[in-house]
Amino acid sequence: MKNYITTRRNSDLFDDAFESFFRPFYMEQESTFMKTDISQTDKDYIMEVEMPGFDKKDIELKFESGYVTISAKKQADGETKYIRRERAVSCSRSYYMGDVDEKQIKAKYEHGVLTVTIPKEKPEQAKHSIVID
Repeated sequence: MKNYITTRRNSDLFDDAFESFFRPFYMEQESTFMKTDISQTDKDYIMEVEMPGFDKKDIELKFESGYVTISAKKQADGETKYIRRERAVSCSRSYYMGDVDEKQIKAKYEHGVLTVTIPKEKPEQAKHSIVID
């Protein structure tokens, strides 16, 4: 199963440079967003994605070319003047699931956790010869 993560934040260049200078080299900023547990049953993969602080309307789920992509964007209100803003974020993460029936994918968002149930791809039927009587 392949996956990648992309995180975009609303901040300025000075904040980014200052934070990255003092952050340890082994610490990845992306690791704080969308932590995911993936389990399986006989028929399905079950993904549990942590997305605290998002409303259901802020989350988008897509399936395209074998990839399930989960995106979320928290909008900043235009009225408040912030000195620093860390909670207005957008993030996206994709998982390669193969050839699955996209109509059978189900999702539920409860208590800051998005649960996505994806049916496993059907194994290809083995070709076999038919004996002629």
